[in-house]
Order: sequence, then C-alpha cells, then structure tokens
Amino acid sequence: MFEALWGWPPPVLDPAGPYASSVTTLTWVLVAMAVVVTAIVVVALWVAVKGPPHLKSKLGGERTIWIGGIAFPGVVLTALLVWGLTLTASLSHDITGSEMRIRVTGEMWWFRVEYLDAAGNVILEDANEIHLPVGRPVVLELRSADVIHSFWVPHLSGKKDMIPGRTNLLRIQADRAGEFGGICAEYCGGPHALMGFAAIARPPAEWSQWMRSQRLAAAGPARGLADDPGRQLFMASGCGACHRVAGTLANGEAGPDLTRIGSRLTLGAGILPNNRGTLMGWIGGAQSIKPGNRMPGYSMLSPAELEQIAVWLEQQK
Repeated sequence: MFEALWGWPPPVLDPAGPYASSVTTLTWVLVAMAVVVTAIVVVALWVAVKGPPHLKSKLGGERTIWIGGIAFPGVVLTALLVWGLTLTASLSHDITGSEMRIRVTGEMWWFRVEYLDAAGNVILEDANEIHLPVGRPVVLELRSADVIHSFWVPHLSGKKDMIPGRTNLLRIQADRAGEFGGICAEYCGGPHALMGFAAIARPPAEWSQWMRSQRLAAAGPARGLADDPGRQLFMASGCGACHRVAGTLANGEAGPDLTRIGSRLTLGAGILPNNRGTLMGWIGGAQSIKPGNRMPGYSMLSPAELEQIAVWLEQQK
C-alpha cells in the first residue's frame, strides 16, 4: 500500500494546486493561533500559581474575565470563521458551464469514476484513478452508493464527505504533472483503511490524447479473441456478473469497470501495484489481501488458470 499510494501518509502541507494552497494557508494560520492562545493560557496559569499578588488580583478581576474570557475568543473565532469560509469558498462554488466535470461515487470499498460532458452525461467510466489536465480546475461531483465516505487528495484540495442521496461539489487542480495519492478520510467500515485511489495529472495535450484513446478503446470492438483461454475463464467463473469489460458480455455494475484495468497503476483500490503477480494474487485471494471487501476469493482456480485470466486482463487497456 505504501508503494501504491506514492508516499504514505500523503503529505498534507505540500500543495500542488491553488485549492490545496488555500487549505494549507488556513491550516498554518490556525496552528499559529493555537500556539498564541496556548502561550497566553500558560502565562495566565503561571501568574495564577506563582505570580505576584497584584497580578493575581487583576487576573481574577471581572474586567479580565470579560476581555480575556468572552471578548477575545469571540472576536478572534468569528474573524477566523469568516476569513476561513471566504478563503475556501471557491472549493465548492456551483458549476459553471465551461468547467470539466468528473463524478466520483464512493462504494464499499473503492471509488467509481465517471467523466461527464457539459450536460452531465457520462462519456467514460473508470475506477480508482482520476486523470486530470495540468493547470485546469476540475469540478468533482461526490456521491456515495452506500455509507458516508470522504474524498481527499491532500496535494490537490481539501476533503469533502460523500453522502448517500446527496451530491457535494469539490474543486481540485494540479499545477504540475505527477501522481498523487488519495484516500477515504471517513471511517466507512472494515476495509476503510484500504480504500485509496490515484490522481494522475498530465500536461493538457497529453491528457487530451489520453481521453481520446480511452474513449476509442471503450467504444471499440470485442476485446481479445473469443477463444482466448483467459477470457473464457473470466466469463465461465462468473466475473462478468460484477464487472464490466467493454466489448464483451461482461456487463456487471457491482464492482469496478475492468475495461482499462491493464493500464491502471494499482489494484484493490490503491493498495497494490498493478502487475501480473498481484492480479493473480488478488483474483485468487482477495479476502486475504483486503479482508471484508466484496470480491470473493477464487481459490478453486489453479495457478495456471489464474495466470491465464491475469494475462487477458493485462491486455485490457
């Protein structure tokens, strides 16, 4: 998991975009205020215990209580609240017509990703990876299919809850290319700690090329030969009941879309690097790797059969 998420825990004070920068600024100001208030309290305690009598009498006076106990915290906390809301207001503004939109749905325990056009129609489906163009703000429509989750990419924005029956908006932006780890930041059940994803930022031209290639691949002809042993085993084992692979009879929606699984960086919602060995291990023993997730282990398959399925899945790009 450490390897798959590119540095764990994700750095929370290393912004790579304007929305994360505003959150970082707010964090540092709150930390500074906490230090100042703590210092004042410590000094007051020292005066109350060890201070000279004339300071003790002033500290216990009615005027000090009004100023230090009511006016000071009231003014400071109100000012911080107004400033903080103003600073971070742009993270959840309503959608404008020209913004790129991605819908992310929290599932137990992975992330469903849908790229939307300007009218809100789904143009591409994926799972556990979000591909972003560098330098362009993206509006995320955050939902949940089951329980409360929380979406968080510390490098790129603040975090926001994913609540059943509600759509929350969150803007993110990457000002440099790279791969950034994200997590579910709200306890959502047993495998919560193993619910991660990757945000991958590319230069605009490279991102546009990636989007064109992915849409063409998803709309393309049947994937792999019908007599491919891996494909036959995949279908015969019932994998298509939960997973979709475009161009095949696999149309399940309960689990992640596997149409482009061969091009993903990770498996199991960000917990394993994606390669043939981890694919075989995940198919054969998903419950031993991520206990409590909804993928059953296919221990009845032989190592040779697991490899055949893994080889075919590697070709799905």
